[in-house]
Amino acid sequence: MDLTWNEFERSDMRVGTIIEINDFPEARKPAYQLTIDFGSEIGIRKSSAQITKRYQKEDLLNRQIVAVVNFPKKQIGKFMSECLVLGAVGEEGDVILLAPDFKIENGLRIG
Repeated sequence: MDLTWNEFERSDMRVGTIIEINDFPEARKPAYQLTIDFGSEIGIRKSSAQITKRYQKEDLLNRQIVAVVNFPKKQIGKFMSECLVLGAVGEEGDVILLAPDFKIENGLRIG
C-alpha cells in the first residue's frame, strides 16, 4: 500500500546515541533494552530491539542509530518502548542497524 507524501512527512525519524544497553530476558524473542539520547529537543527515550544476532552489548554503547520517535509508546512485558529503532531485516531475521556514516548531532531529523 502506497503512502502519500503527507503521510511520510508525519513520520519523525531522528539520530540518537545509545547510552545504555541491558539484557531483556523477559522478551519472547532475544532482545536488548536500549536507552537512547536524542538531544535536548527530544531527550532520552527507551526502546526494545531484537538485534542480538549481530550485536553484542559492548558494540552498541555510544553508537549512533536512526529511530522513529513519534510512534505511541508500546508496552512490551514490564518494559515501555518509547521509539522504534530502524534496521534492515535479513532473511533469517537478523537486523542491521541504520546509522549515519559520520558522528553527527543527536536529534537531527532524517529527511
